[in-house]
Amino acid sequence: MIGSNMKRVIALIAASAAAVSLAACGSNSSQDSKTIEFWDPYPQKNDSSTWAKYVTNCAPEGYNVKRIGYAQSDLLNNLTTAVKAGNAPQIALIDNPKMPTAVDAGLVTDIEAAGVDVSGFDKNIEGPGIIDGVQYGVSYGTNALGLYYNPDVLNKAGVDPESITDWDSLNSAIEKVVNAGYKGITFSGISGEEGTFQFLPWFWGAGGQLKDASGSSAEQDALDLVSGWVQKGWAPKSVATDNQSAAWDLFLGGDYGFSENGSWQMESATEKGYKMISIPAKDGGVAPVPSGGEFITIPAQKTKDSDKMKATAEVIQCLIDGDNLKKTNDEMVYLAAKSDVRKQQVEENSAWAPWVDAVENAEGRTTDVGLEYEDISAQLSEDLQAALNKG
Repeated sequence: MIGSNMKRVIALIAASAAAVSLAACGSNSSQDSKTIEFWDPYPQKNDSSTWAKYVTNCAPEGYNVKRIGYAQSDLLNNLTTAVKAGNAPQIALIDNPKMPTAVDAGLVTDIEAAGVDVSGFDKNIEGPGIIDGVQYGVSYGTNALGLYYNPDVLNKAGVDPESITDWDSLNSAIEKVVNAGYKGITFSGISGEEGTFQFLPWFWGAGGQLKDASGSSAEQDALDLVSGWVQKGWAPKSVATDNQSAAWDLFLGGDYGFSENGSWQMESATEKGYKMISIPAKDGGVAPVPSGGEFITIPAQKTKDSDKMKATAEVIQCLIDGDNLKKTNDEMVYLAAKSDVRKQQVEENSAWAPWVDAVENAEGRTTDVGLEYEDISAQLSEDLQAALNKG
């Protein structure tokens, strides 16, 4: 049986081999002493987007920033190849749960040692980027999960959303919605990390710990809750294959009372008049949700250039300092990783207000378990699929 560490090594080798052609024809701009190459997982934002212009405008005097957008699933593989080939970008934005993998593979470096000031950021949001006491990246902000509801449906069903404070009151509310002739709740239980991401608030809300996840009483309680919704007909059977977008599309139809989904849906929710409450813990209070978003990192460089490293730090500082931190988060529809900036966001857009508790109670998926999270997530996903698909 191949151990998890050996699996990761094999995966990295395979990824490198698959991407070798990309590296061979890739840009050499990272070797230009006056060009700072910037990789992000936002390929949908082209060169004319406000994000692209914002990033390139952060170039220090005498330098230029070349931004390249990769699909989230491709960025880490391409970075692995680039670091080994000695033509890594100066800056790369890495998905939250991939930080331990990037650190373990030697792809990223100590961001504070490079001169980036990371003081004042929320520890719960920055957790996945801090490994063995070293900060390898800075998260400028986060998205989060919440429980959206349709006020019209709840009103007709006689449900007061403020009465939903724990699992019992949530189940009671869903039952009233269904008895009133509407549909209950949508969520994503799809196989893989996306489904695990949506399952974690229920697992954590039952008192679960990732170090003791599969087979725990907390996992069983959470599995019974969400699979029970399907068995009772309160949630569609498609949750086992629905991603978050598909689950949201069902909710936008107007027939459902509730939907577990992310803060990135806030704008479309506001347009429809939908509201949001924090996901309740089993016995009351706010359930922790997994922090999302990306970390700004400085990849390992084959050739050291102190002047270019200083300029690289200046680009990052430009994105996370003062008013620019708010601008960066507004661009990504995230809540900032600093409380004073979140306050400004709420003052400008009251739709953010109910998300503050979720963000401030959020937990990093890898903060306590590091590389082990990959295997833990895979097992939770397998258990969730089995529960959702049982007869």
